[in-house]
Amino acid sequence: MNPADTTKRRLAPKQKAGRQWTAEEFERLVFECQPKVAVFDCDGTLWGGDAGYGFMAWSLEQGLVSRSTNDWIDARYRAYRSGGVSEAAMCGEMVQMYAGLRETELEEAAARYVDEFVRARVFAEMAALVKKIRQAGIEIWAVSSTNRWVIVEGLRDFGIPGKRILAAEVRVKDGLITSEIVDVPTDEAKAIALRRIGLSAPDAVFGNSIHDLAMLEMARCPFPVNPSPALLEAAAKNGWGYFIPQAAEGMEAVVGGE
Repeated sequence: MNPADTTKRRLAPKQKAGRQWTAEEFERLVFECQPKVAVFDCDGTLWGGDAGYGFMAWSLEQGLVSRSTNDWIDARYRAYRSGGVSEAAMCGEMVQMYAGLRETELEEAAARYVDEFVRARVFAEMAALVKKIRQAGIEIWAVSSTNRWVIVEGLRDFGIPGKRILAAEVRVKDGLITSEIVDVPTDEAKAIALRRIGLSAPDAVFGNSIHDLAMLEMARCPFPVNPSPALLEAAAKNGWGYFIPQAAEGMEAVVGGE
């Protein structure tokens, strides 16, 4: 057994396996962990719904991309839903579809979308928790496979700066969006993205779907939030409890496009 693993188990707060935490228990466990670094997924964890898919569908309705791009991404998304396109490929293509547009257009569109569809769906308990974590001087990172424009805007009210956001993005040259992938953090790629910035064992990690499992398993203190059925099963196997925000009760957990 690796001695580091023993230390990891000793320092983590005691959780009751498979048990749903109350809001008070959840917050107490987070601060008993005494994290120096906290990492959050976004869609389904900090707010309800899938902002990645939502923004894609909304931007098509708004005529942000050409008809040919519209038809292409629609066909690709249908193939993804039927299992013919991987999660990583789909999340990357949902960013590549804007190639040729000016980044300022996407930033403005993301601001409009978040203001209209995301802010009202922020989980109050998670907003309050992030605020307390920030006030305690704990370093906060966000990791998401939704496009960076939406995530940066969505996290503005949380006080999480762009330099601490790892999200799906493509390279931008001279203000124009290209199709060159920079990163698509989903599944194991979320863990890889964290290791790349020096977080090989983050103190506290919060996520809602099976696509967050790899980074939850890295954490000294894993915190499933609003877990999807697959993550709930994994949490039970790992002996983790979980938290469901009040506004998420009865809501289908987000699985794709995080």
